[in-house]
Amino acid sequence: MSGPRLCGIGDEAGRNLDAQLTVLGRLGWRLLELRTVGGAALSDLDDEEFARLAAKMAEAGVEVPCVASRIGGWTRAIDAGFAADRDELLRLLPRCVLLRTPYLRIMSWKQGGAGEQEWGDETVRRLSWLAERAADAGVTLVHENCTGWAATDPGRIERLLTEVRGLRLLFDIGNGIPYGYDALQLLRPFLPAVAHVHVKDAVRTESGCAYVPPGQGEADVAGCLRALHEHGYAGAYSLEPHVSLRPHLREGATDEELAEGFVASGRALSAMLAQTAVPA
Repeated sequence: MSGPRLCGIGDEAGRNLDAQLTVLGRLGWRLLELRTVGGAALSDLDDEEFARLAAKMAEAGVEVPCVASRIGGWTRAIDAGFAADRDELLRLLPRCVLLRTPYLRIMSWKQGGAGEQEWGDETVRRLSWLAERAADAGVTLVHENCTGWAATDPGRIERLLTEVRGLRLLFDIGNGIPYGYDALQLLRPFLPAVAHVHVKDAVRTESGCAYVPPGQGEADVAGCLRALHEHGYAGAYSLEPHVSLRPHLREGATDEELAEGFVASGRALSAMLAQTAVPA
């Protein structure tokens, strides 16, 4: 029986691709989730830069199970227009095809100045259009329980899954701490729809939260891993530790701090998977 599919979000391990691949090699992993490379989002690389990246990934024998896009993310509001999200999708789809990447991470927009009904209806409309274009390219959109209209509300998540054809879920275990909900409680009813998983852990503090290696915090990482395993989840567990880098805060960790924090968190994740009945 094969073990869990261990993956990492590259820019939390190193800023450039060489550093990301080096850290992945230290852990013995062969899956890399791409978000930014050299500080640039994957969709912002020019064609020549992307071609070099794809060639280097192929040479290293590293696969990309998911690309983390900015579509519907924390910098974009539902009343700010659709062009940026539409253009990013159309630029990313052929790159996902070339990388043989099955999943593209999206969110569901901040409210901005929109009313509640407009926010929900426009989110469903946009995601339906995006999901249809993605499906035509053989790519599946996966919605993360983070920023946006359907971030944490079970009823809204259910509406997306019902009305947006082909949509699946990306479940981030650690998001319950900063966003104030019980991750395992949110996860349980949606286990059949989970296609990709992010793993992080955190503790609550007076100012919000502090991130720690998996298993050292309050996110019930072990409980979520066990629930996923018992349900038969066969996707990747993608490490996003945040211990040395929180992209939206642009913190200035050194290259060594990024690498060492990621490796320590990766080893903690491997140990947790072994202890939660998942063969490591």
